[in-house]
Amino acid sequence: MALKPTIYKLGIALSDLDREVFDSLNLTIAQHPSETLERMMVRVLAYCFNVAEGLQFCKGLSDTEEPALWQHSLDGSLQLWIDVGEPAVERVKKASRLAPKVKVYSFNHKASTWWDLNQHELSRLSAVIYQFQWEQIKALAGTVARTMDISITITDASAYIATEQGEFEVALQTCSTSAD
Repeated sequence: MALKPTIYKLGIALSDLDREVFDSLNLTIAQHPSETLERMMVRVLAYCFNVAEGLQFCKGLSDTEEPALWQHSLDGSLQLWIDVGEPAVERVKKASRLAPKVKVYSFNHKASTWWDLNQHELSRLSAVIYQFQWEQIKALAGTVARTMDISITITDASAYIATEQGEFEVALQTCSTSAD
């Protein structure tokens, strides 16, 4: 019998000062049985950094043909592909052919090594690569509850997060900007 996903309900008071986006989000997140809390929360942060009409969570780990998130226009065309983790260069190439905008949010202890090994090839692609600091993501994952309210303020490539368990900053570093 297959394991079922764990469901999380997050109420997020989002203030993105850089993009002038202020919203109250009620997200229901399905954590795949093989997904860590760290990866799930990076998906949530990627959503917050890119929130816009049409942005949605995908099947992700359940379907290798889909990213963590994507955004379609009103006519159904794919506008944005967002991957989380350290995808193969071939996957980023494929995504660059499918969507005009591609973003990758890397986050774990091997993210710097992944970037160092693939920097030359990734820099030539139409993709933007970001990296979160592993220790900060681990701290964020340590605050997760099945139902929780959090406040996220984004400014200058940092997310300031307030939860019932405490407040902290999660910084986002840009490794590569899009080649086009």
